[in-house]
Amino acid sequence: MAGNKSKILIIGGTGYIGKFMVEASAKAGNPTYALVRDSSLKDAAKSEMINNFKSLGVNLVTGDLNDHKSLVKAIKEVDVVISTVGGGQLADQDKIISAIKEAGNVKRFLPSEFGNDVDRGHIVEPAKSIFNVKVQIRRAVEAAGIPYTYVSSNFFAGYFLPSLSQPGATTPPRDKVVILGDGNAKSIFNKEEDIGTYTIKAVDDPRTLNKTLYIRPSGNTYSFNDLVALWEKKIGKTLEKTHVPEEQVLKNIQEAPIPMNIILAISHSAFVKGDHTNFDIEPSFGVEATQLYPEVKYTSVDEFLNQFV
Repeated sequence: MAGNKSKILIIGGTGYIGKFMVEASAKAGNPTYALVRDSSLKDAAKSEMINNFKSLGVNLVTGDLNDHKSLVKAIKEVDVVISTVGGGQLADQDKIISAIKEAGNVKRFLPSEFGNDVDRGHIVEPAKSIFNVKVQIRRAVEAAGIPYTYVSSNFFAGYFLPSLSQPGATTPPRDKVVILGDGNAKSIFNKEEDIGTYTIKAVDDPRTLNKTLYIRPSGNTYSFNDLVALWEKKIGKTLEKTHVPEEQVLKNIQEAPIPMNIILAISHSAFVKGDHTNFDIEPSFGVEATQLYPEVKYTSVDEFLNQFV
């Protein structure tokens, strides 16, 4: 089985979305390599995750984005490189690009994306600067002639749904809910495990080559008003709703501290501007995951919310 499956190197595999990529890759039967820093191997907080990787047969490769030699060496072992580095390291992906160019053997590179499509958004600062770094990395990948797939997975369900996107909350609201804008823009919430599954399916697929893979399941596409209505139905109670007009949202973004201002700016782009769904996926630049892989049984928003009832 593994003979015809690409060897995959995941950079940033101990991070938030990275661990789901590592697991999905190993479970799909791909020979899986995770680039880990020495410090991560010694980090007690990460030992459970590292042990889980080992039990799945993941090859742990010691290396660092700032150690060009170790990076080239790791990349030469594999066919596909997936970067899941966090916000602070996005710009450092130019180091991955030069290592891939030097190694010369990579069939596909997936830079760290896993959110909105940064080429098609209406995002305000301070999130705009972060998105711009992703845009620059895309252009650098293309300029280097490296075969790529960009993954636009929209919202992480595990991040936004437990609080129904209410800042500071840890459980969904039972009394009052704040809705940004009119609540009619449609957003997409995907479970992290499913994002991993779809991404790994795409790495060897000729249909996703030099395209953006959009993860837009119909069962996970909800306006905020629909989401609240679904939650009300589950708990058998009507919530008191406060709508925040866009100009107030923009003011709140400017006044909020880090990282709340970034989260608010991303929420504004999705919930007010509708950036997850306000464009059609054209075959010239993109494909949609549930159409390519109908066999994947994804977790719907409806099912996801049951755990909080």
